[in-house]
Amino acid sequence: MSNFKEDLMKVKAFVFDVDGVLSPQLIPILDTGKPMRMANIKDGFAIQLAVKLGYPVAIISGGKTESVYKRYEGLGLKHIYQGISDKWSCFEEWMAETGIKAEEVMYMGDDLPDYPVMKHVGIPVCPADAVEEIKSLCKYISDKKGGEGAVRDVMEQVLRAHGKWALEYLK
Repeated sequence: MSNFKEDLMKVKAFVFDVDGVLSPQLIPILDTGKPMRMANIKDGFAIQLAVKLGYPVAIISGGKTESVYKRYEGLGLKHIYQGISDKWSCFEEWMAETGIKAEEVMYMGDDLPDYPVMKHVGIPVCPADAVEEIKSLCKYISDKKGGEGAVRDVMEQVLRAHGKWALEYLK
């Protein structure tokens, strides 16, 4: 069994689910019947910083909304996959495209659709309010809930371990 802090040094890329990870599990439903996604500003800061530092960051989500695409494209993400029912196949295609290996990926998911990917990545992590089946796979469970800073928590830990956390801001 490896040590989580040591595992952080192996991370070369990040992949996140949206609902329950980047947005809270409880979300308003619009009059159109579509859910309204919310985003945590501090998660966004960590994502854009990692992108600026050259880390590949991807989103693989079963949901599909233009607002999610615009939000994360605006933070610099080039790999935003929505409406995905088979996350493992999508993840394999992303790895082939980027040259990233599964053992180099920190993946944060919260529910059963994330399970197939999380059982293969190097660093599976989840928010505090993930389902038990996901928690059982994880090397780390954030003390933050999805949409409430869980993404910032894990990304900051990786960037700090790599000596890259917010260097330009802390001078």
